[in-house]
Amino acid sequence: MFADYRFGYLERVRFGLGYFTTPVYWVADIPTRVSFWIDDVFVSRTDLLEENENLREELLVAQRELQLLESLASENSRLLELQEAAEVIEGEVMPAEIINVSPDPYSKRVLINKGSTDGVFVGQALIDANGLMGQVDEVLPYTSWILLITDANHVTPVEINRNGERALARGSRDTSSVLELQFVTQTQDMLAGDLLVSSGMGQVYPKNYPVAEVTSVYADPGQDFATVRARPLAAMASTRHVMLVFEDEEVITPEVDILLAEPIDMPAQEDVAPADGSADSDTTAQGEQSGDATAQPDIPAIAEPTEQVEPEQSAVQDTGA
Repeated sequence: MFADYRFGYLERVRFGLGYFTTPVYWVADIPTRVSFWIDDVFVSRTDLLEENENLREELLVAQRELQLLESLASENSRLLELQEAAEVIEGEVMPAEIINVSPDPYSKRVLINKGSTDGVFVGQALIDANGLMGQVDEVLPYTSWILLITDANHVTPVEINRNGERALARGSRDTSSVLELQFVTQTQDMLAGDLLVSSGMGQVYPKNYPVAEVTSVYADPGQDFATVRARPLAAMASTRHVMLVFEDEEVITPEVDILLAEPIDMPAQEDVAPADGSADSDTTAQGEQSGDATAQPDIPAIAEPTEQVEPEQSAVQDTGA
């Protein structure tokens, strides 16, 4: 042992004995390896099942959040388009949301979440980011029914954006969401692909706002009018965010004041200058007695008809004499 410790004489002997003792280590390690194998087979399978279940739940939550983010992104995109469309409208606009659709397939109406408490009135125009949608048909306290332009009972005055040709667009009488142009003569210049915009006739819809696109033009020589169909640009069946258009009060109020002021001022001017001049003398006498500043501006205006009447009276007296 001392020689092996000091000089290492038995290293080769220990190396050779390692070959013979290796099977002993393997046999002694069999129970441990079997135990680890069993643990790996059963315990790891349970852990994998639990981990898969947790990952599946996390995946469902992540998919839900992803769908919500996509929905929010789409909604933000629509709101941005709606805001851009509102910038070209003259007057005020109020955002609204479609909350219900009429169950009648032949009545194309939708319900919005704005009513009389918000200032909505019958006949008010409704638009979305792409085009004209309709007008208010019935007003309730907190909601309103909208008659869409694709309804058979609705007529929209339009014009061709290319050449200014005017026409009337009525909703289709069937369940399809198309527009039919009425009373279009054979000679009118209308082509497929033309853009129809609101003409502003009737002062209901904003002028030059997109309405529809002409899809087909059929001219039958045996008929008086051509058959023209158009596709509405507004997303009737998919959009939820819309806008109500209000007229600009700053432009309307001065015109109303002028129209109201003219009929009131005209009768007052006629009453000031009577034909017989009797009221003139009374007014002149009252102005001399009172002596205030308010009666003085009336004296020159009244003196003119008085001077015109006096020569006539004096001429009558001379003739009688």
